[in-house]
Amino acid sequence: MIDGQPLACFQPFIDTATGRIAGVEALGRLRQANGQLTSVGPLFADPRSPSAALRRLDRQIRDNALSRLHEAPRDWFLSLNMSPRWISRLSNGQALPSLKQLAQYDVDPRRIVFEITELGGDSLRLAEVVSRYRAAGARIAIDDFGAGYSQLDRVLALQPDILKLDMRLFQAAARGGPSSEVVKALAQMAEKTGCWIIAEGVETEAELNFALECGSRYVQGYLFAKAELEFFATDAFVARFAELRERYVRQKLAERARLMTLRQQLVGLMATLQGWAQAQAPLSQLPRPDSYPWLLRFYQCDRHGTQLTPNLEWRNQAWQADNSYLGHNWSWRPYFYQLLAEGWDERRLILSSTYRDATSNQYCLTAGQFFDNGQRLLLIDIDAAGL
Repeated sequence: MIDGQPLACFQPFIDTATGRIAGVEALGRLRQANGQLTSVGPLFADPRSPSAALRRLDRQIRDNALSRLHEAPRDWFLSLNMSPRWISRLSNGQALPSLKQLAQYDVDPRRIVFEITELGGDSLRLAEVVSRYRAAGARIAIDDFGAGYSQLDRVLALQPDILKLDMRLFQAAARGGPSSEVVKALAQMAEKTGCWIIAEGVETEAELNFALECGSRYVQGYLFAKAELEFFATDAFVARFAELRERYVRQKLAERARLMTLRQQLVGLMATLQGWAQAQAPLSQLPRPDSYPWLLRFYQCDRHGTQLTPNLEWRNQAWQADNSYLGHNWSWRPYFYQLLAEGWDERRLILSSTYRDATSNQYCLTAGQFFDNGQRLLLIDIDAAGL
């Protein structure tokens, strides 16, 4: 038995371009006899909960949210969770209950985002219903994007307008490590397919910074507000967001300044190492790398990408030669054809984007510059952790 009065609470989406509230998500609550509000989440997660009771509860919460949308600014959107399991139960050609609810409360479908939750349901029926939502003017979001590989199939099938990053994956990615690169790749994929990104579960400043780095259009989470019964003022978080965004920009500018300092140091190091290479001097004449704590190794390739020399690394207070990669060709690596495209004519130093080295599992940058009349390329691998 479901105990309590079904209600919708509203958690705002903050527009990262303005800091203003752009819309809200309706989240289900039950008001107990003592006035306390409890989440309906555990009921929907419990397999023992009767499906018919859950569908009725979901519809009551949606009714409550739609009946109150007129209280919100007219340019806000409302995000409503939709279960694919229940969509699958609809018969062919059946009028869609959610669209009937919109008509009942005179809500413009263009203000609605139907947020597809979970991974279940009949894919063909889901795609057909989604096309009817979209034809009515509503937008489509996929929730928990990145939580399962089958979500990629769903993106291709439904072509959503919005992707909400899986909260657990997003929060782990904000702490760094491999999941960070996965989420950035998902965000890039979303951008290329024309989707907006929502970062859900933004609870700390570091998570907001990561959301901005991923290009999130909207952010949602306790850093700004929990779900509340009443609507917030549109500008409620503008000042707070502006302060946090300014700190983020200053942080990125500081990172850029460190990168520019690194580039200046590399120019001097390149000149030294090229002089040593052209003189065919012994290892003993290489300088100690005390001023370059980020230096991992350096080596030479021909202009076609084939490695000509050993990797030279500073270990145990001496330069050591590693012959493992002699003859390997690196022309397929992104930094190499970047060098060919940008560094060949001017012979200037080129610095790659950050990448994870497959051998050492470190985050690296690679600097490269042609010398010896363009016949040789000096490459320096850099530990990017401190940058």
